[in-house]
Amino acid sequence: MSTHTAGAVGTLTLRPLDPLREAELLHGWVTHPKSAFWMMRDARLEDVERAYMEIAADPYHEAFLGLHEDVPAFLMERYDPAHRELAGLYEPEPGDVGMHFLVAPTDRPVHGFTRAVLTAVMRHLFEDPATTRVVVEPDVRNTAVQALNAAVGFVPEREIEKPEKRALLSFCTRERFEQAVAVR
Repeated sequence: MSTHTAGAVGTLTLRPLDPLREAELLHGWVTHPKSAFWMMRDARLEDVERAYMEIAADPYHEAFLGLHEDVPAFLMERYDPAHRELAGLYEPEPGDVGMHFLVAPTDRPVHGFTRAVLTAVMRHLFEDPATTRVVVEPDVRNTAVQALNAAVGFVPEREIEKPEKRALLSFCTRERFEQAVAVR
């Protein structure tokens, strides 16, 4: 478990996801229209449960539930890009960690919440001293997440073709992240 205080937003905590217990919650998030870039809009509950059971059994991929003041509010996945998602699409370096994050859809958005979540996710990833660089591959059409990524230090490298999307391969080193969040 990893806890981070995010100023006016409050406390954000990450803990390992329990795919059986939390599949229904995730199903509501990943099938919501605001989660279109998660590419699970048509997923059935069983599909979500199966997907996260597979992640739980995978030595190169893991999922975390994010809590805001102890209430489920976001999802984060960490993966080894040499073995999952980006295998064969770029030359991984030692210390590279892949990441996805999804903020739960809400009718009551909190200003700065998504940026605070991404900052907490990055802090969580960099808590591991072996992590030297975080790798992301958002859909090229997802300009909102690209702006958030840039705000925490990600630098786009190039567009890549993945089976499910055209993606913007981007990297953030520990140093770039620390510089980006220190500016705030």
